[in-house]
Amino acid sequence: MAPPQGHLRVSRYFVALFIVIGLLGGLVWWTGVNTPKLGLDLQGGTSMTLSATANGKAPDQEKLEQAREIIENRVNDTGVAEPEVIVEGDRNIIINVAGARAEDLRKVGQPAELRFREVVGEPVDDIPASAASKGSPSASPSGSAKPSGSGKPKESDKPALDPSASASGSADPSGSPAASPSPTDKSVEELKKSAYKKIGRGDAKAGEALVGQVGQIQDPKEIANNQQAMQVLAVFSKLTGEEVATLPAQVQYKVPTITCKQLNERPPGSIRDAKAQVVACDTDGGAKYLMDKARVLGTDVKKADYGLDPQSSQWKVNLSFTGSGQDKWTQLTADTVQKRVAVVLDNEVVSAPTIQQRITGDAEITGDFSRSEAETLAAQLRYGALPLTFKEETTYQVTATLGLDQMRAGLLAGLIGLGLVAIYSFLYYRLLGFVVIFTLGAAGAIVYAAIVLLGMPWFGFTLTLAGIAGLIVAIGITADSFVVFFERIKDEVKDGRTVRSAVPRAWARARRTILSANTISIMAAAVLYLLAVGAVKGFAFTLGLATLIDLFLVFLFSHPLVALLSRSSSFTSPRVSGLGNLRPDPSERGGKVRGAVRTKES
Repeated sequence: MAPPQGHLRVSRYFVALFIVIGLLGGLVWWTGVNTPKLGLDLQGGTSMTLSATANGKAPDQEKLEQAREIIENRVNDTGVAEPEVIVEGDRNIIINVAGARAEDLRKVGQPAELRFREVVGEPVDDIPASAASKGSPSASPSGSAKPSGSGKPKESDKPALDPSASASGSADPSGSPAASPSPTDKSVEELKKSAYKKIGRGDAKAGEALVGQVGQIQDPKEIANNQQAMQVLAVFSKLTGEEVATLPAQVQYKVPTITCKQLNERPPGSIRDAKAQVVACDTDGGAKYLMDKARVLGTDVKKADYGLDPQSSQWKVNLSFTGSGQDKWTQLTADTVQKRVAVVLDNEVVSAPTIQQRITGDAEITGDFSRSEAETLAAQLRYGALPLTFKEETTYQVTATLGLDQMRAGLLAGLIGLGLVAIYSFLYYRLLGFVVIFTLGAAGAIVYAAIVLLGMPWFGFTLTLAGIAGLIVAIGITADSFVVFFERIKDEVKDGRTVRSAVPRAWARARRTILSANTISIMAAAVLYLLAVGAVKGFAFTLGLATLIDLFLVFLFSHPLVALLSRSSSFTSPRVSGLGNLRPDPSERGGKVRGAVRTKES
C-alpha cells in the first residue's frame, strides 16, 4: 500500500475538536444545569399501582395492554424519559417514574373522558360539608325520622320534606336517570341499597321514598334556605362517593347536602355515559352543574396542544376536531347561543363558558391552569381516554439509597477498569499510553456534557444504573480502537519502517477495522434500543452514544495526536515510545539478528 502523500495537517483536527468541546461546554453553561438527569434507581421517585375495576372480574387483557400503552405515552409526553409502566397480574398496572410527585403521577392514570355538554341547570353553590351535616333528624316536620322498633314503619314515621319545599310527596324515585357508576367490587344494586338504607336511617324503603320526593324539588336554592328541609336532607351528607353515584342526576343536583366533595369522590368514569344527564362540580369545587347529554366527545378531537393566552396570560389547551367532530361542535354552539356549554373532564367541569355565537373553528379549554397542568391535559386528550377505569391501590415514594450505593459500586468498577487500561497502556505502549489517557479523558468530558444536555426537557434522557453500565462497557470498545491502531504501527515498524512513516500507513489499514467494529457496535445498540423496554433501553443508548464519541475522537484526536508525536525525536526514541525495540516475527528467523531491530531513527 502506498503511503499517504504529504504531512497530516493536525491543527485542523484539533481546532475542530476544540470547537465541538467549546460548544458543548457553552451549552451546558447556558442551560445552567451541570448534572445529568437521574433515573428512579438513582434519585428516587414515585411508584403507583392502578387496579382496573371490572365488577370483580378480570378485565379484557387487550384493553389492559392498550391502557398501559396510553399511560406510557402520556408519561413520555410530559417529558419524563424511561418510565417503567408494566402490567402485573390480570388487572394491575404499575407506574414507576423518577423524580415525579404523587399528584403529578395520578394525572396520567386518569380516564381523561372529555365531554362537551349543555348546562341545563343554573350552577348551585356548594355548601361546606360541615354545614351539610348539621341539624337534628328529630326536627323533621313529620315527626320521628327513625322507624319504630318493631313491625313495618308507618307512613308518618318515614322522613319527609317540608311541604313548602316539595312540589309533591310522590315516592317515585325515577326522575332523571342516573349515570351508571364505575364498576367496583360491590355491585351497583348493593351500593344503591346501602345508599337508600342510610337515607332512610336504616329503612331502605323510607330512603327510596325520600329520594322520590327530592326528585320533585323545583328550586334547590329555596331548599338551601329552608332550615327544616335541610335538617331532613342532612342524612345525604353521610353517603360515600360510590353511593352518591347510584342516585339519579336530579337528586345529586337538587339536594344541597350532597357536596362537591362527595361528587368528586365518585369512582372514575361515574359520569362517562354520554347519553345521560349528569352532575359535576367545577375544578374549584364551588358550584354544582346539571348538564344534558354529551354532544361532542373526546373521540371527536383530532389534535390537542397547550399554549399561553396572550390576553389573559393564562395557560390554555387548544383543540382541533375531526371532520364529523367539527360538525358536532359547530351545531352545539349554534344551538346554545347565550347559553352555557360545560367542558367536562372525567368527574369535573373544567370550564363552562357562555357561547356568544356559532363557532365554526377550533375550541379552547381555559381555566386556572398551571403550565404543567395544561401540558398534562393536552397529553391526556392527545392520546385518548383509557379503555378501562382504574382505582389507585398504592402510591409510595421510592428512596434512592440502594441505587446510590449501586451507582458508587458501578463508578468504582469503572475507575478500576480505567486504571487497568492505563497500567496496561503504559507498560505495553509506554509513551503511547498518554494518548490513551488523554483520549479517554476527552471522551469522558464529551459524554458527560452530552448526557447533561440530553437530560433537558426537549429530549428528556434519564441516566439509570443500566446506562452507567453501558458507559463502562464502552471503555472496552474505546480501548480496542487503540489496540488496533497501535498494533498496526508496531507491524509497520517491524517491517523496518521509521515510526514517522509507519503512522500514516498503519492508520490507513487500522481505520477500516475500527470503523467496521464500531459500526457493528452502534447497529447492535440501535437494534437493542428499538426492541428493548425499560432500563435496557438506557443501556443501549449510552453504549451507542459512547461508541459514536469514540469514533469521533479516534479520527479528530487520537490519530492526529499520534501523527504529531511521530515527528518528535523524543517520541521515536526506543526507551520512551515502545516502538523502537521490536523483535522480528518468528517467520523471519532466517535473517534474524540477535538484539534489537534498529530503525533509522535509532
